[in-house]
Amino acid sequence: MSERCTIGGRRELAGKGLHLGLDCTLAFVPAPPGTGIVFRRVDLPGAPETPAHADRAIHAERRTQLGDGEGALHTVEHVLAAIMGSGVDDVFIEMDSAEPPIFDGSAQRFLDEIRSAGVVGHGGVADELRLNECVRVVDGESVYIAHPAPSLELDVSITFAHPLVGTQTGKWRINEAVFAAELAGARTFGLMSDFEPLKSKGLVKGVSTDNTLVLGDDGIVDNTLRWPDEFVRHKALDVVGDLALTGRRVRARISATKPSHRGTLTFVRELLARSKKGGSVIGIEEIMRVLPHRYPFLLVDRVLEFEEKKRIVGIKNVTINEPFFQGHFPGHPVMPGVLIIEAMAQVGGVLLMGAVDDPESRVVYIMSLDNVKFRKPVRPGDQLRFEVEIVQIRGMVCRVRGVAKVDGDVVCEAEMAAMVRDK
Repeated sequence: MSERCTIGGRRELAGKGLHLGLDCTLAFVPAPPGTGIVFRRVDLPGAPETPAHADRAIHAERRTQLGDGEGALHTVEHVLAAIMGSGVDDVFIEMDSAEPPIFDGSAQRFLDEIRSAGVVGHGGVADELRLNECVRVVDGESVYIAHPAPSLELDVSITFAHPLVGTQTGKWRINEAVFAAELAGARTFGLMSDFEPLKSKGLVKGVSTDNTLVLGDDGIVDNTLRWPDEFVRHKALDVVGDLALTGRRVRARISATKPSHRGTLTFVRELLARSKKGGSVIGIEEIMRVLPHRYPFLLVDRVLEFEEKKRIVGIKNVTINEPFFQGHFPGHPVMPGVLIIEAMAQVGGVLLMGAVDDPESRVVYIMSLDNVKFRKPVRPGDQLRFEVEIVQIRGMVCRVRGVAKVDGDVVCEAEMAAMVRDK
C-alpha cells in the first residue's frame, strides 16, 4: 500500500491561457489527507471549489473542462498530468481565472514547481483504481482497452494527417521518473489550417508558436521538435492528465488508439463503473494469523477482495529474491508450477478460514487437485493475482475453483478439495 502524498509548500506561477487567452495566476497549495485534487476559483465570491473528478467534467472541444458557466475550469489536462505524474494525491489548485497558464504547451512548468516544493507523504493510504477484468471503450475513432496490471502502463498510437506526424506509437510504464523524463516536456500541437475555424468558436485565443507546435505546409512554424515522436508523447501526457479524473492512482495496462479528451473521459467513467478501490481487505498480519505458513513458504502478500463463503482475490509479488530461483532454472528463472498451485491453495485457505471459529487453532489440508493447467511461465517481476471461488461446502470439506493471472492473462487454473481440521 502507498502512503498518500501532498506537496511540501505553496508554489505560485502565472501566465496566459491557451483557449480563452486570459491571464491567470495559479498556486499549488498543500491539502490534508483525503482531500484529493481540488480547484479553487479565488477570483469568484466564496472561492468555490471543484474536485477534479469525472462526475464534474463535461465534454468540451479540444480540452478537458470541469463544470460549466461562470465557475467552469478550462484546459486543466496539463496541470492534472503534472499532479498525476508526480504522485501527488492531495492538493488545492488556486486560480484567479478560468484557465491555467499554457506556458510552452507542455506540463513541464507545473511539474517543475511541484518538484521544487517537494512531494511528501502525509498519512493515510492512497486510493487505487484496480481492474478485475478487461475494459474496452470505443468513442468515435478513439479506442481504449485496459487490462489488470500492478502499475500504470500506457500504449498510445495516433494517426494525424500531416507528413511530420503520420502514425506514431509509444509505450511507457508510468512512474515519477518516466513521466518527468519522457512525457512532461511534450508540447501540444495543431494544424495551422484548424486555427481560424477554432477562433470563430471562441477558442485558441492564446495560441502562439511559443506555446504550440503549429504544423504548416512546410513543417513546424518557428519551432523545433524535442523528440521525433513528440506528438504521440503529448497525447500520452493528455491521457495521464485525464486519468486523474478517476480521483485515484490508476493501476492498469491501457492501450489508447487515437485518444481524445472526449474519448478518455468516456473511458474514465467506464473504468470507475467497472472497478473497485484498491488497498488491503486483509493485510499480511491478518493473513499470518489465519495461515500457519512462514518464510520461505508463505506465498500470499495481500488480499484485495473477500466475500465470505463465496470468493477471494489475493496477490503474490514474485521477485528475483525468492529462494526457489536459486535452483529452479538458474539463468532462466521460472516459478515452479507446484508453488503457483500452493499459493493458490493458500489464498483459498484464507477464504475457508474466514468461515470458521478460532482460525488460529485450525489448519487447511489439500485433499485433491483436478483439472490443473499451466498456461504461461511466471517470472521475476510478475504479480500473481489469484481468484478463488467456492464451488461446494459439505461439513468441513470444501471444493474450490481458482485461476492465477499475470497482467490479466491466465497463467494457471485448478480445482481442489480441502478440509479444515484442528491443528
